[in-house]
Amino acid sequence: MVAKLKITLVKSINKAKKAQVATVKALGLKKIGSTVEQNDNPQIRGMVNKVSHLVSVEEA
Repeated sequence: MVAKLKITLVKSINKAKKAQVATVKALGLKKIGSTVEQNDNPQIRGMVNKVSHLVSVEEA
């Protein structure tokens, strides 16, 4: 079974840098409070690390 990460957008992307906005969108997040489940792999972990100040992460 593949481990999953539950990623929730908790802060606005209004003042975020373009690269950070692109990363948030690539994760599948749209509005504050939106949540997605992604597989736990190094690529997703790296993306979450780049926008860690905008999202909260739980292991699902």
